[in-house]
Amino acid sequence: MISARNITLAYGKRVLFDEVNINFIKGNCYGVIGANGAGKSTFLKILSGEIEPNKGTVEISAGERLAVLNQNQFQFDDQTVINTVLMGHKKMWDIAQERELIYSKEDFSEEDGLRAGELESEFGEMGGYTAESDAATFLSDLGVTESYHQTLLKEMPSNMKVRVLLAQALFGNPDILLLDEPTNGLDIETISWLENFLADYENIVLVVSHDRHFLDAVCTHVADVDRQKIKTFTGNYTFWYESSQLMARQQNDKNKKTEDKRQALIDFIARFSANASKSKQATSRKKALEKLTIDEIEPSNRKYPGIIFQPLREVGNQILHVEGLSKKVDGRMLFDKLNFSINKGEKIAFVSRDPLAVTAFFEIINDALIPDGGKYEWGTTITKSYLPVENQQFFNNDLGLLDWLRQFVPAHVTDADEPFLRGFLGKMLFSGDDIQKKTKVLSGGEKVRCMVSRMMLQSPNCVILDQPTNHLDLESIQSFNEGCVNFPGIVLLTSHDHTFMQTVANRIIELTPKGTIDRLMTFDEYRDDKRVQALRDEMYA
Repeated sequence: MISARNITLAYGKRVLFDEVNINFIKGNCYGVIGANGAGKSTFLKILSGEIEPNKGTVEISAGERLAVLNQNQFQFDDQTVINTVLMGHKKMWDIAQERELIYSKEDFSEEDGLRAGELESEFGEMGGYTAESDAATFLSDLGVTESYHQTLLKEMPSNMKVRVLLAQALFGNPDILLLDEPTNGLDIETISWLENFLADYENIVLVVSHDRHFLDAVCTHVADVDRQKIKTFTGNYTFWYESSQLMARQQNDKNKKTEDKRQALIDFIARFSANASKSKQATSRKKALEKLTIDEIEPSNRKYPGIIFQPLREVGNQILHVEGLSKKVDGRMLFDKLNFSINKGEKIAFVSRDPLAVTAFFEIINDALIPDGGKYEWGTTITKSYLPVENQQFFNNDLGLLDWLRQFVPAHVTDADEPFLRGFLGKMLFSGDDIQKKTKVLSGGEKVRCMVSRMMLQSPNCVILDQPTNHLDLESIQSFNEGCVNFPGIVLLTSHDHTFMQTVANRIIELTPKGTIDRLMTFDEYRDDKRVQALRDEMYA
């Protein structure tokens, strides 16, 4: 077990934690959630000993080993990949080094022999004799092939370094595992492997992640960082979100009878408990939910943005027609011979094995990039709004937020006064003195929220979203996701967020060097279709 006792931490007048008391129990995986800046990563650093709180202590059960996903990609630059992983079990690594030092002595004494015997015994008990092969297996499972295992870490590409450091954290079956954004830089297949690994993990896991699908797959509990406190709740992220929203609605419904509310909560718990049997964490999560009482459900204190796209007009029959479109970058074919048309009611997820392909396609259809061949044509009824993955070009000025948004008022709006503009910024939680902020001081998340305000202002009937969840907290991601599900117009989307893709899209188009793969199905159906996967391999060969 690991416990926080009276943890208090403040930076000047800003208090992150005030008398936090919490226990984390073996067999549970805790998803640590909270708004950007609430202190999620800081709390993990307090637990690991990297940050000393102003007050309070962290207690770990005797003999238990704690492992952390290292965020410093340069710390192990002079080590080989395999040794970097082995160093994750510090005690085993230190024993191995002392052992090698003794055996390398020319004048090997009787005392050395006794010490070597002690070390051999400890080394064996820790699994040292299979350590190198175990480390190699972790690396291979995480997509780091054997050809890299003896390479120095400084010679590895950054996306591979992340995987090596993840293998380091997982190595040696630590009793307590702290993971801060472990899915960053991982592809869908590797994330799926990690989900399965953590779902079967029998020790304590604390994980910070903005990936809702990942949290739902691995978590038995949610640790909510809010208002300088941390509370734990039974269930995964979706259960926490939906139950807290249900409780909030019930609190606001003054006329609903108490018994009706109670029965609604009981039915809700039963439904989620039944669904848990289908999850990877089936046994532990189902048991936890069955023990849950309705008194444990509380409304969330979170503020959620209001992301609502309201089209000025309905789309016509002609939306977008693409014919023979192709694009190369530095001699590399991103896509070729793209042919498709978009129809009413479609929300399309675009995917590709080349991370540049979808961005290049979106830039082309928004007249920001010239294709090498082919053509595209938008229907005359279409009013589109684009959220690019890179938005710095929109913030190369020193305007206040009101003046910044005023630049993008469409022609059909005749009275864009201050209250009108404040309304769109307010939906994205910019209020009060926030309106006076200059664009040059905005964080990445605030810039995305400004861009979404701009999109809503334009009243589009087609939204184009390139990695819309980047830089956003879970509350904004959840609202954005629901806004797209409820949007009556066309959505063209690409995202690393599995849940976003699965819940929004009803059609999948993959851009390949040999044309398009085009299917009317959900994202999960596309991923699980063996015929599609065989075709994908052929199109990239």
